[in-house]
Amino acid sequence: MKNKLTYLLSLLIIVSFLYFNKESILTFFIKPVNQDTEISHTLIFPSDRFPETAAHIKSAIEKGDSSVCTIDRKGADENRKESLKGIPTRPNLDRDEFPMAMCAEGGKGADIMYINPSDNRGAGSWVSNQLEKYPDGTRVKIIVK
Repeated sequence: MKNKLTYLLSLLIIVSFLYFNKESILTFFIKPVNQDTEISHTLIFPSDRFPETAAHIKSAIEKGDSSVCTIDRKGADENRKESLKGIPTRPNLDRDEFPMAMCAEGGKGADIMYINPSDNRGAGSWVSNQLEKYPDGTRVKIIVK
């Protein structure tokens, strides 16, 4: 009887500890992945120049999309095709995607927003110019200012 009581009391303590300290237990056994560990560049995106694109990037990141872009120019056409599949065009608007098609994180499941074509295309050109010196595989953290 004493062994059974000791066992039940021990079990109760363990279960209580697990219940009230879930995050501690999880982080002890499962180390969180830090997306920033291999970031080689930070891109400060100018919201004053491209306000609609900036608002879209901020919104997509807040919804859970990655703020990190792994440059994958070769995959851009396929990513764009996948991200825009089933999203109808609208007159006088572009379908902006985030993560961008040039990012390995882009493609199927990307966040799509209809925005002004000049804002979208200007932003795309600006980003391409900023990142042209970096090879595919470079991980870039995007921060909207």
